[in-house]
Order: sequence, then C-alpha cells, then structure tokens
Amino acid sequence: MVGPLERSAPPDAAGPTRGAWGPLSFCRLRCAGRRAVPGAACGSAYAPGLMASDAVQAGGGGEGGARWIGVLSVVMALVGWSSIPLFLKHFAGLIDPWTSNGWRYGFSALFWSPVVVLGLAHRRLPRGIWRAALWPSVINCVAQTLFVWAPYLIDPGLMTFGMRSNIVFTTVGAALLFPSERRVIRAPAFLCGVMLVVVGTTGTVLLGHSLPAGATLTGVLLAVSAGAGYAAYALAVRHWMHGINAIQAFAVISLYTAVCMVAMMLILGEQAGAPALKLIGQPLGEGARGVFPLDQFGMLLLSSLIGIALGHVAYYYAIAKLGVAVSSGVVQLQPFFVSLASLAIFGEQLTALQWACGSVAVVGATVILFVQHLMRAPAPAPAASEFAELPPDHVAAAAASEQEPA
Repeated sequence: MVGPLERSAPPDAAGPTRGAWGPLSFCRLRCAGRRAVPGAACGSAYAPGLMASDAVQAGGGGEGGARWIGVLSVVMALVGWSSIPLFLKHFAGLIDPWTSNGWRYGFSALFWSPVVVLGLAHRRLPRGIWRAALWPSVINCVAQTLFVWAPYLIDPGLMTFGMRSNIVFTTVGAALLFPSERRVIRAPAFLCGVMLVVVGTTGTVLLGHSLPAGATLTGVLLAVSAGAGYAAYALAVRHWMHGINAIQAFAVISLYTAVCMVAMMLILGEQAGAPALKLIGQPLGEGARGVFPLDQFGMLLLSSLIGIALGHVAYYYAIAKLGVAVSSGVVQLQPFFVSLASLAIFGEQLTALQWACGSVAVVGATVILFVQHLMRAPAPAPAASEFAELPPDHVAAAAASEQEPA
C-alpha cells in the first residue's frame, strides 16, 4: 500500500520542484534523478506518496485500517496540543516566558532541520519558499509570544477556552482577504455559529468566581490576542504558501521562528536563558520520580517535541486520512481536555456557568466547521481544499495551499 505522505512528482530536470513529500519519505532525496515509479525501491523504502488532499483515497481494501490510523493520529494531535498549556503553566514558576520560548523552539528546530538540510543538499526545496515563509513566520512569532505569556497570568483551562475566539478572527480575515468565501460567511447557520463562539467565549471570561481584573484580565486579553494571532497565522499560510508542501512549509517557518525566539531569549530572557540549564537533574517531584524518568529539563524539551514538532505531523497525517472537517472538529475538544487536566494538576476550578459557556463556544466552532463542510460538499474538490479560504488552523491552511500552483 502506498504511504500516506510519500508521493512526489518525478524530479524535474530543470531544477527544484514543489512536489509534496513528508517526514516519512526523506529517502526520496537520495533518489534525486531517478524517476518515481509506484512500488519502486530506494534502499529499503521508496514509494510515491500522497498530498493531504489525496491520501483519503489511498489504500483500496485497506481504507478501514487507514482510517483507524487517522483516528489515532488526530487523538495524538489532540492530546499533544492539549498538553502544551499544561507544560507552560508548569514551567511558569521555574523559567521566564522568553526562556521557555527560546529553548522550546530552538529544540524543535532540530526536529525540522533534516527537512531543510536534505532539501538544500539535493536542491529539492521549492523556489521562493524562504521568501514565502517570511510573513507567516513573523506573525507566528507574535502569536507564540502572546501565547506563552498567557499561562503566567491565568490558568490553562480559561486560557484555552478564550483562544476559541480564533475562529471568529479567521472569519473576519477571510471575509477581507478572500471574496470567494463571503458566500459561506453570509449563511445564517454560519453566522449563528459565530455568535455562539462570541457569546460562549465572553461568558467563559466574565462568569468566573469574580470579574477578571488586574493580572487575570491581562492574561485573558493575551489569550484572546493569541487566538487572533494564530488566526492571522493560518490566513498568512493560506495566502503566501501556495504550492508548497505543508511539511516543508512547517520546517522553514519553524526555523525562522526558532531564530527569532532564541534571539529574544538571549536579549530579553533572564540571564540569556541560562536558568533553564538549572533544570538539568532537577526531578519533577517526589511523587513523579518512579513514573517519569525525565528531569525538568527533559520535560521542557519533550514539551517542544510534542507540541511544536510531532503535533503538527500527527495533525497533518490525520487531515490526510480523515479530512479537515473531522480532524479540526476533534481538535475543538482541546479546551475540555486542558480544563480537566488543569483541575487535576493545578486545582483550576471553572464555575458551572464557565463550563456551560465554554461548551457553547465549542459548539459554535463546530457549527462553523460543519456549515462550511456542507456548503463546500457539492463541489468536486479534494478534502483539504473544502476549507481553503477559511482554514480552521494553520495546518489545514498549509494542507490546502500545497495543492495549488505557485
């Protein structure tokens, strides 16, 4: 059976192409100059793979198994991304935000670097990828900075419910940037979903044990601003990364972002990020000694691997197997996972009204995705492109953008 992320166009003799390839197909680079043939071998593995839009059709009789792999992938992405606010909250009392960002993104760059290094060595990176990735990277840096500061002021559950507002900002941005999407946005059911998100998010913020003020209010504003930033990031990927494979796009954007985050750590971080080194050998806690073999520093690096690196790969793989509608719908459950875990770990207690309003916001986001899916369904478009102009997140945006010519 053909692998899910391993198709590429035959190597172009004229130079680098924008063919799609994924993290499971690095060996294709060793075959530069050899024409891709289904089932052909390159060492131990070489097979044409699929872009995210096509992979749902792969496998023939093994489609059921492929879908279960997709389900496992989206669950891994959900669990991985849900862990990030918890990790950030845990380290809030140990290192400053600049240090947290610098080490986490610096380490994740090591994960993505083989994509770039091998692409450069074999001239397989798309032309213009560095220029195209510049603005998405700048926006990602801003969003990530806002995101990492929020858990220093508020608890993870409230933070993630507040960030559901990102889909509202995506809607506004798509209406301004992509006229073709205005038909979907004007649909009454779509507008109803937007209103549910706005009302639900507002209620989650205002109906706590007390009205937000001081540091709590600042934390809420940071969370909502981070949601707006990630919406802008998704739209930027959609706008600038036409025809570029998502894995290559993530790799270059991650490297750009890592350079920025490390630079800010060195300039603004406490002792240029050196306090993170004090975490080496420091246990997580007495009760965790026999459960987690890693020390605090190891958990810091693991958090970057789970959220910034593997989370993207798992989610992209899920989109390839299940489509954007199902994958992004499952990820909408993140605030519930985070809030329950935060209750168990940090003792965060949301009021009953906050849980109710948070549920309303998540239902609204799901309605938005469902309406867009229904209105796109009649068109014979690939699965990933049904959310082309109104991407629910940056991974879906990249999956849609890679299908288009530059």
